Amino acid sequence: MKNKKLIIFGLSSFAEIAHEYFSEDSDYEVVAFTASKSFIKENKFLGKPVEPFESIEKKFPPSKFEIFIALTYGDLNSHRTRFYNESKNKGYTLANYISSHAFVSSSVKIKDNVFIFENNTIQPFVEIGSNNIFWSGNHIGHHSKVGDNNFISSHVVISGHCVIGNNNFIGVNATIINNLEIENYCLLGSFVHIVKNIKEGSLIKGTPNAVNTVSTFNLFKITK
Repeated sequence: MKNKKLIIFGLSSFAEIAHEYFSEDSDYEVVAFTASKSFIKENKFLGKPVEPFESIEKKFPPSKFEIFIALTYGDLNSHRTRFYNESKNKGYTLANYISSHAFVSSSVKIKDNVFIFENNTIQPFVEIGSNNIFWSGNHIGHHSKVGDNNFISSHVVISGHCVIGNNNFIGVNATIINNLEIENYCLLGSFVHIVKNIKEGSLIKGTPNAVNTVSTFNLFKITK
């Protein structure tokens, strides 16, 4: 029996996917969706009511409902970061989803608004911050630390004792060898092989890999 009530922020494909996973493989009952008022075109999504985020707490108070921010990696996760923070400011608890088909060691520490898809392996003594998405099939090595607001796409290998900062995107099939640090606001493209520390704002792509001359701060017009 579902014993927790959940609101999903978002009306995109990921919101639809999150609804499916939470409904089929968690203790949460999805009762509504929410988004900024200007993005709402219809009052229902997947048969559930859609309420403006600006006033969501009036109909669905934080004392009775949790929320999950189902946004992906746009502008290096900045939109998901914004609405995560605004939801916290409204007093909501941010829900996690961890697939029953993932291996997550009992020693792993996980904060909130984290979504872990199937076939992820998260080894002992890993620490995971808030507002992270791990798409299907990743390996997160022992004693590694993942900060906040990251998007780890599919079949990424993060080896042991690595440190991943905040607001990064790591592309499909990227490999990071052990004992490395990826700082903040980096974009690592598909199939990159990282063998040295990566500085803040780096855009890494191609084979062999090279740091792009344009920083992610300029590319995405990010201000900290």
